Amino acid sequence: MDQYEKELNNNNIFLIAGIDEVGRGPLVGPVVSACVVLPINYELEGLNDSKKLCGKKRNEFYKIIKKDALGIGIGIVDNNRIDEINILEATKESMLIAINKCLKKTKIEHILIDAVKLKLDIPSTSIIKGDSKSKSIAAASIIAKVTRDNIMYKLDKEYPIYDYKSNKGYPTKKHIEIINNYGIMNLYRKSFKPVKDIIDKS
Repeated sequence: MDQYEKELNNNNIFLIAGIDEVGRGPLVGPVVSACVVLPINYELEGLNDSKKLCGKKRNEFYKIIKKDALGIGIGIVDNNRIDEINILEATKESMLIAINKCLKKTKIEHILIDAVKLKLDIPSTSIIKGDSKSKSIAAASIIAKVTRDNIMYKLDKEYPIYDYKSNKGYPTKKHIEIINNYGIMNLYRKSFKPVKDIIDKS
């Protein structure tokens, strides 16, 4: 999990940011990115891609990383912007927001990005499945995942009929049935196919 960080350390690069996003696939809510700079030689046993951790462990690590990180930035881009510029561009935009917020807290010498390529003034490396190969990206994936889940839990309390606490906005069979029965709200991504299909029918 620290191969990329060690290679950069060997070249006297120590302020390394990891970036990851959560929420490209859901039908509702924002895409959320996090940028995290961990201390040099940081160790957190069990740190891994947020998708490979149970909710309890994610929340535990979220608190630890928030306390230990040299800098954290979070970028949130809402459903209207996603519809306007498409999900890939919205993802990149959320990542850039996260980087700029993190830069207000710490200098960054190199950025490790999960899969996406960004145009940046800071040197960067894009890594396929980076959240399972880099501890910096894994830490960012946890911050982004817990942040977005908390947004969906809040929405679930406001609109319990949509069961966001369970589906997190993703197009599960049950979620599709719910929106077919009750319709969509303005928080939905109208450019996404299942939502677009419902709009076209009405």
